[in-house]
Parts: sequence; structure tokens; C-alpha cells
Amino acid sequence: MSFSAKVKEELKKVPQREKDGKERLLREAYLSGGSMSDPGKAYHLEYVCPDAAQAEEILAAAQAVGATGKITNRSGRFVVYFKEGEDIVTLLGVMGASLSLMDFENERIVKEMRGSINRRVNCETANIGKTVTAANRQLEDILYLERTGQLDRLEQTLKDVAEVRLAYPDATLAELGKHLTPPLGKSGVNHRLRRLSEIASESGGRVQ
Repeated sequence: MSFSAKVKEELKKVPQREKDGKERLLREAYLSGGSMSDPGKAYHLEYVCPDAAQAEEILAAAQAVGATGKITNRSGRFVVYFKEGEDIVTLLGVMGASLSLMDFENERIVKEMRGSINRRVNCETANIGKTVTAANRQLEDILYLERTGQLDRLEQTLKDVAEVRLAYPDATLAELGKHLTPPLGKSGVNHRLRRLSEIASESGGRVQ
């Protein structure tokens, strides 16, 4: 059974009250022409209406309880739809589909956690790629300076950083700084490596 069908099955069992005008309107409209997507895939709840007047009435009722939606015309029918998770939660609660609301919230939490993890992984992967590329370029420049005999003629602080980078090709800037005597911060290591690259470029090495 689809998530939308489960919502309808639950709404059929909701006790009817005399004074729940907006709630009853939204519930009955959903039972007669409503549907929603599986929250694990997308957030979308809609009411299909035969005319614009009913669509406007449903939208007004939804807005009155705190849900913001829109109306569109689809094949001659008017559709009131909602795409924000918070709006759908509000509607499910107002209509009386409390069990479906909890299922929706659980799905939303899982979906948002997956999205957060994917974004973090993508960010870390991109950062690793940038770090590896930068380290390879630094190694190329240092090896060029070494081959052309320029490395031995540099000031000691630059030579020390070059030797540490050659010894630890996969290390981060912070890690390289800890291998220096005295230890050097990340920005200091980066500044000296950039200076080595500039010297290599100025003397005919890799184009910056």
C-alpha cells in the first residue's frame, strides 16, 4: 500500500466533530481527491479539485491553519499542492492523520540525515582532492629546484620546508609544520611552499 493510501485509510477512521470546519474540509477533500508522494522520495501533497472555487477554498483553509501552498491547472482540473515538509506535517496533523504524521517525520529525519552525510562526504572528498593536487604541484616544484641545483642555494627556512614535503608527500600543511624545528603553523608552511613554487616558476619550472 502506498503512503498516500495509508493516509486515506487512517483518515477514514478519524471521529467526526461538529465544529472542525477547516479540518473537516481538508480531510474530506483529501479523501475525495487528495494524494501525496512517498516522503522517502519527495515532499508533495495535493488536492485535485473540479473547479477554481473549491481550490481557492481549500487553499484558504490550509493557509488558515498555517500551511502555505499553491494552485495550478492540470488538464482542466485545479490542483492545490504543497511541497514543504513543514506544511505537509501541519496538514497531516490538522486532518487527524497522527500515525501518518509520525511516519512522515521519521522518513524526513532519515532523508535529511542522508542528505547531510552525503554533503559532508562530497565536501571532504573535494577537499582531499584539492589537498592531493596541491601536494603534487609542490613536489613537482621542489623536485625541479633540486634537479637544477637551486634548492641548495635557498635560505634554510625554505630548504627545511622542501625537505619535509619530500619526506612526507601525503602530509597536510598542519602535519608538515609539526615536523619542522621549531614547529611552524599551517599558514607559515603554506607561505613557504608558495614561495618555493614562485621560485620554480620564475626560473622556468612549472607554469603557475
